[in-house]
Amino acid sequence: MSKPTGNLGARAPGGWTRRDATHLLWRAQFGASGAEIARATRDGLTKTLDRLLSPQTESGEFQATEPLLREAAYNSGGIGDLKAWWLHRMHYSANPLRERLTLLWHNHFATSNAKVRSVPAMAAQNDLMRRESLGNFRRLLHGMAKDVAMLIWLDSNANRKRQANENFAREVMELFSLGEGNYTEDDIKQAARAFTGWHVRDDAFWFNQLQHDTGDKTLFGNTRNLDGGDVVDLCLAHEACPRFLAYKLLRAFVLETPSAEMIGSLAERIRGHDFEMAPVMRELLASKLFFSDTARHAVIKSPVQLVLGAFRALGGRPNLQAAGQLMAQLGQDILEPPTVKGWEGGRLWITSATLLQRNNFVAALLNNKLGNIDEPAKQPKAGTDFYAELLLARDVPGGRARMEKYFTTASGSRNERLRGLMHLVMTLPEFQLT
Repeated sequence: MSKPTGNLGARAPGGWTRRDATHLLWRAQFGASGAEIARATRDGLTKTLDRLLSPQTESGEFQATEPLLREAAYNSGGIGDLKAWWLHRMHYSANPLRERLTLLWHNHFATSNAKVRSVPAMAAQNDLMRRESLGNFRRLLHGMAKDVAMLIWLDSNANRKRQANENFAREVMELFSLGEGNYTEDDIKQAARAFTGWHVRDDAFWFNQLQHDTGDKTLFGNTRNLDGGDVVDLCLAHEACPRFLAYKLLRAFVLETPSAEMIGSLAERIRGHDFEMAPVMRELLASKLFFSDTARHAVIKSPVQLVLGAFRALGGRPNLQAAGQLMAQLGQDILEPPTVKGWEGGRLWITSATLLQRNNFVAALLNNKLGNIDEPAKQPKAGTDFYAELLLARDVPGGRARMEKYFTTASGSRNERLRGLMHLVMTLPEFQLT
């Protein structure tokens, strides 16, 4: 494999392996089953990416169950029910990359129901992020500027002509488009004036013309009667915007600390594709960088990836409410991120406490306390090699011998020994990485 560089050139054709397929699927969705890995291995990279990036027809069961779960959340008004609805989508949807990116944008535009307190508003925001997950970031950013949950989250009704509230203007630059150091405090003040009157009324976006500042504002060298849409466009045109997005995408899909060269190379592609995400993701997931040795096993699994990935790999049907509560205990409470900055993730996912909880999760999973997993004896190839490849996709120095020794010497039925083998594999430090 090539060494990591900033070059996003396509991976060399040929030499496609099961480990390559496993690497791609664990990054592009929430885990991968043995059947999915076998299919991707047969199909090759191009055909697999075509499937991940193109809309796939959902199963009949999904189409029947998903709207019922959403309706239950609306009827109860409980955010726990909406979390279960989204976890169902993440685990069962035939479009897993779309869900994977929806979670990325949820972290990017971190909004919590703890303040919004509206299941319909949170669901509508989630729909917007999903709709543009493989669509266009330009449309997504404009949509977020008028999104009801976001407007409530960042106190937009307090943004009035004679007393501009800077919350949204600050976050649209610092967290949503440019990053720190690429704007001034005066830029924030000018942008806040442009967003005055962007309010919520009757659970919908409302342009309150009486509270909108119609005077000239100056932003990034542009002076005129700017409104909020103009601010969004100027942020998108700023040279820092594609670099900021490139960093986020690289950190989520490739490695935790991308180099300036990597960021610059991907930023060029984002600008070149005018923020269209499908071609950007195709180039990223097919790149030499993505398949380089250093990029493999370089991302610490988030709680969502850890829990749903394990269920998917082992053929499981999670108890969605219990799974959501466990993810919250592990530090990732979906639809209720801790701050406007979302979850920083990376190495912060792992502490002495959460590592113990992650290992306890494995025991609960294998004992069907969080749902049900397939009986391991049903897998005709189940054994040391099978689970090491399925769950680790790598060689573990000394690990194979230890696994094989356990499997051949442990007491109990074959099924019991296979469960013990899975526990051994999933409590290795290497299982925390993807």
